[in-house]
Amino acid sequence: MLVLVAPGQGAQTPGFLTPWLELPGAADRLAGWSEAIGLDLVHYGTKADADEIRDTAVAQPLLVAAGLLSAAALAETAPGAASPGAIAGHSVGEFTAAALAGVLDDTAALKLVRARGLAMADAAAIAPTGMAALLGGDPEVTVPHLEKLGLTPANVNGAGQIVAAGTLEQLAALEADKPEGVRRVVALKVAGAFHTHHMAPAVATLERAAKELDPADPNVTYVSNKDGRAVGTGAEVLSRLVGQVANPVRWDLCMETFQDLGATALVEVCPGGTLTGIAKRAMPGVATVALKTPDDLDAARTLVAEHTAV
Repeated sequence: MLVLVAPGQGAQTPGFLTPWLELPGAADRLAGWSEAIGLDLVHYGTKADADEIRDTAVAQPLLVAAGLLSAAALAETAPGAASPGAIAGHSVGEFTAAALAGVLDDTAALKLVRARGLAMADAAAIAPTGMAALLGGDPEVTVPHLEKLGLTPANVNGAGQIVAAGTLEQLAALEADKPEGVRRVVALKVAGAFHTHHMAPAVATLERAAKELDPADPNVTYVSNKDGRAVGTGAEVLSRLVGQVANPVRWDLCMETFQDLGATALVEVCPGGTLTGIAKRAMPGVATVALKTPDDLDAARTLVAEHTAV
């Protein structure tokens, strides 16, 4: 069974969309989305530097657009990619997943994620906050240690990785006082403490934006970050997209669900790498392909053909 996944913020790198825009129709599609949301996705995906695309308001729609472009390119010659056994996204990647599952159309998903990015950037500006990945350690030891420092385990990713979020002072204290077993603390390329109470102001903004939408029920199994459960209605998916801004991401539980469903392969849409890396450690025996450039499409098509009935 094939699982299709979409990465979250921090996966972007300068110029990462350049090779994708060489595919037929991709530049026109991206230009249309840019006009719809009032953001030059072509510029930010090809010419902007690391600081420019670190901006939350830019990074989030850019990542969703990249995921949609790469998934469409894959599905053109690998029909099974359009009907995987399950689909999920990490953090902002849930918006990509919602569009690919038919809950929202591409433009609606991008407009909503544009509103999300702006609202989260505003919330992040209230106080200096950030996030850091902890490599190694036991969650039963790490989580209480983070809470003692006033930090939130904002992403529980599985395979020994937890992402802490909080104020810069709290993160500095973590660097100086690592939990037992943690090898490294790595600052993430994000501009705030996402998936924590620091993002509460953004939830109200998204609630208002979501009221304008008419979501459809997902046409494939949609697995939610909130608790790793499969969600069957579009209304519930949309509600969870709104709430997850201020709630932790439980990617570990998503992967447990993938395995319970019988996953045998996992493809991560552009800019892939992070989630396939975690899957290789947490889901042994599951074949993976990360879409980083169009050069990865052939390997992904082969994997799709081997692990779907289409």
